[in-house]
Parts: sequence; structure tokens; C-alpha cells
Amino acid sequence: MDWQELQEAVINGQAEKVKQLTEAAIKAGEQPQTILQKGLIPAMAEVGERMKNQIFYVPEVLVAARAMKFGLNVLRPLLAESGAQPLAKMVLGTVKGDLHDIGKNLVGMMMEGAGFQVIDLGTDVSPQKFVEAVRQHGANMVGMSALLTTTMPAMRATIEALKEAGLRDQVKVMVGGAPVTQRYADEIGADGFAPDASWAVDKARQLLGVKVG
Repeated sequence: MDWQELQEAVINGQAEKVKQLTEAAIKAGEQPQTILQKGLIPAMAEVGERMKNQIFYVPEVLVAARAMKFGLNVLRPLLAESGAQPLAKMVLGTVKGDLHDIGKNLVGMMMEGAGFQVIDLGTDVSPQKFVEAVRQHGANMVGMSALLTTTMPAMRATIEALKEAGLRDQVKVMVGGAPVTQRYADEIGADGFAPDASWAVDKARQLLGVKVG
């Protein structure tokens, strides 16, 4: 299997080609986990690097992430059958009162591309909804996004709700969004802060002690 070809198809946003190459790899007898580890994950890691270095911007990342999803959709049922475990389960959402979702969606796509299972709760997510999702899915990460300074206090409220529910110790909490800073993350007791989607993957891996590769 030419992993380079699959990676380049993802990076270049060639969704149909990604789907075809993924299906061809399965027919050739490659394991779904191998296709993920050698094809899709390295491709999205490269996309993340290009975003950090300002070679790629949001449109290119969205197109690459969409292509990656075409491959992931082929693999997902097979991964479930094989009992393959994701790196971690992450509950993700834009906090209560905030309807912005481009940054949150980007983070979700990059996390999926890195091998995380993402439970995306959407926008305007209440602290209680975050708590319920963590409990229901046995998540070990929570990602919260806010674009408005007026909705940032909902991040603190969610962390408090996780404490009250006795779930705070089982999850690493990451926060992000345009007005959010490392200082604010420290203030509210979050475990990590990421300035954008490409750094979010690195931070998540760091918090969970997961090595790349």
C-alpha cells in the first residue's frame, strides 16, 4: 500500500480519492487500525503542522478534514467490529450562550484525525449537558470553546458542575476560543489551553501522556 498517496490525497482535500484508496487498502488486506495509523493520522498531523506554520489556513484545513472524514467513515464500522480503542474520548462543545462553531468544528476534525473519538455536543451547551455527556460516554477529555467574552464564565460553571458531579478527576479539561488565554484557563482551573485547532491536538496528547506514532 502506498501510504504516501493516501496521505497526500487527504492533505490536498481529495475526498473521493481518499475514500477509494481507503477501500482499496481494505480490499488488499490492510487492517483498519493500520490504515488509520499510517494513512489518515500522519496526513492530519501534517495538516496541523502546516496550519501552525501559516502555510495552511482555515479553508485548507476544513477541506483536508472533510477528505479525512471520507476515509474515516469507511473505517469506523470496521474499527468498531475489531474492538479498536480510540486514543481517548472527548466531549466537545461551544459553551452556553455562544453559537459560534467554526473553531470548535475544526478542533473536532483535527482530534478525530489524530485518533480521538469526539462526541460533539454542538453550540450553546449547558454545564449540565457537558456533565451528562461525560457520564454517558465515559469520556476522559472535555473541550470547551467560547468566542464571546460574555460567555466565558460558562467555562468556569462547567468545571464547577463536573466537580459537583464527582467527575472532575476523570477528565482533562481543555479550553479555547479567540478571547480565551492561558491565564484565564489557569484562573478557572482548566487543565489546558490551545490557541487554535492544530495546537489543541498537541495539548490533548500532552495532557493524556500520549506519544505520537
